Amino acid sequence: MKIALINENSQAAKNGVILAALKKVVEPMGHTVDNYGMYAADDAAQLTYVQCGILGAILLNSGAADFVITGCGTGEGAMLAMNSFPGVLCGHVEDPVDAYTFAHVNDGNAVAMPFAKGFGWGGELNLEYVFEKLFGFGHGQGYPPERVEPEMRNKRILDEVRAKTLRPLLEGLKEIDQQLVKGAVAGAHFKELFFASCKDEAIADYVKSLL
Repeated sequence: MKIALINENSQAAKNGVILAALKKVVEPMGHTVDNYGMYAADDAAQLTYVQCGILGAILLNSGAADFVITGCGTGEGAMLAMNSFPGVLCGHVEDPVDAYTFAHVNDGNAVAMPFAKGFGWGGELNLEYVFEKLFGFGHGQGYPPERVEPEMRNKRILDEVRAKTLRPLLEGLKEIDQQLVKGAVAGAHFKELFFASCKDEAIADYVKSLL
């Protein structure tokens, strides 16, 4: 699995801590991590949590990433932004139980985490434990055992509803402020990471037109 990490501007200084915890946990499992930044608070390319949603949607819908880790101060804004787009099912995850139940009950492809609220002494340990529960025990198997069948059925129903209520990604992206979208793909290492992994020619062509 290719996992993308995205940090918005208010918590950009924590990028290195989050990246280290993520790689420590998931690389031994055979997953890879692409760090899309922000890398530091003073990066030239500044990402708002709304732009994290735009970037995350581009990565997931194009196949450039299989899963996105993002967040903001509380994680709420990043979650809302991510869930504004098709092809994205983002959960709000604060602790290992959130991570495990989201992976098995909701079976999504992104999480938004609080990187300021509650992030104090031992914050890096909580990150490691969250990533262990998120990626170390499979996905979509339901929880608890007696609820496996209805939970899996509910997830299928949710996918069907979202497929009918959300607009195609490129259709929506082309109708919002193009400078906002352009800023979402302006990271220092975006081009080298994205185009090496993108599997959707139409999305790649659209991104190239922005750059």
